[in-house]
Amino acid sequence: MSFFPMYMDISNLKVLLVGGGNIATEKIEKLLDFTENIKIIAPFISEPLREIIKDKNLSYNLRPYMTGDINGFDIVIIATDTIKIHKEIYEESRGGRIWVNSVDNKDYCDFIFPSYIKRGDLTISFSTSGSSPAFTKQIKNYFERKIPENIDEFLDNMKTLRGEIPKGRDRMKTFKKMVKEYMNKNFS
Repeated sequence: MSFFPMYMDISNLKVLLVGGGNIATEKIEKLLDFTENIKIIAPFISEPLREIIKDKNLSYNLRPYMTGDINGFDIVIIATDTIKIHKEIYEESRGGRIWVNSVDNKDYCDFIFPSYIKRGDLTISFSTSGSSPAFTKQIKNYFERKIPENIDEFLDNMKTLRGEIPKGRDRMKTFKKMVKEYMNKNFS
């Protein structure tokens, strides 16, 4: 079965990242686009991840994962080399309402990280539900080249106008016209 594509606000959720290597660093970089409410637990933390922790003032424990560490967290990302730890954490999470992502272990995932493009308020995600991360990366790169550099400015303007123009048919017509003009100018 495929994963349901869903966008959700995680800014007020508590995130635990178990692992401190290159993959953990990649996950942190993605998470930081959406929240800084992240704690890291790992017996080793790579230098790039240490820099991120210092720069963003993130909380961390330099030790192995211990049973009970997931208590109080809403989301747990497992980015370790030990499949046994992935399984243990996933099984432990089943007793609560904790969403788990186990890197490269779909069987221990409640959700996956899609590949995505984020430009201001525009977020476009791509996924093959784990079938081919290489394809996902290529199609993301293709679309990334197609998005105009001024998309942030356009969307900021649209957001401002949504707050200024009263709701109704006239507003819908105005926005439809503006979007059509922008698309014709930038995507033709």
